[in-house]
Amino acid sequence: MGIILVDLMLFGFLVLTALAIMRLTNLFAVTMLAGLFSLLAAGLFVTMDAVDVAFTEAAVGAGISTVLMLSALALTARNEKPFVIVSRRMAVPLICCLVTGAALIYGTLDMPAFGDPDAPVHTHVGGEYITRVIPDTGVPNIVTAVLASYRGYDTLGETTVIFVAAIAVLLLIGFPRSATRRRDEDGSE
Repeated sequence: MGIILVDLMLFGFLVLTALAIMRLTNLFAVTMLAGLFSLLAAGLFVTMDAVDVAFTEAAVGAGISTVLMLSALALTARNEKPFVIVSRRMAVPLICCLVTGAALIYGTLDMPAFGDPDAPVHTHVGGEYITRVIPDTGVPNIVTAVLASYRGYDTLGETTVIFVAAIAVLLLIGFPRSATRRRDEDGSE
């Protein structure tokens, strides 16, 4: 009962944070609340025993995304422009979003129920991982063993992609040259 109460509180805070984000026009406050939203989501993932997903959400959602949004705010205005509800330019993107959303919802209609023991994930590979993970890897956490051992190269590739993306963003943002360096290059004192 206690964990359900924690889950409900986290869900409630997520909803309140999302509503606050929708109402605010100050982009700095929106960025901070988006980071808070990611931290709350990470906490919710921890209560669901998905620590690897929680770690990724905290690092990427609350960490890197917040830093990138703050960097972007340094180059833009602090407040959001007034929103025009009806515009001809918005028709095509809105239709694309609605069609994509409908396709995603349609794709979930034939999914097995949550926790269904007859779901394909429980009848094929899951049992093999549960019985072989400790003898094969010596790691007691199945998720960690799968990510670090069985899918080690895949995880390394994902980490490399994130690293390269971070470097590319830093190169796109650029670094301001210091006044001392400019004077040295100009030859002036």
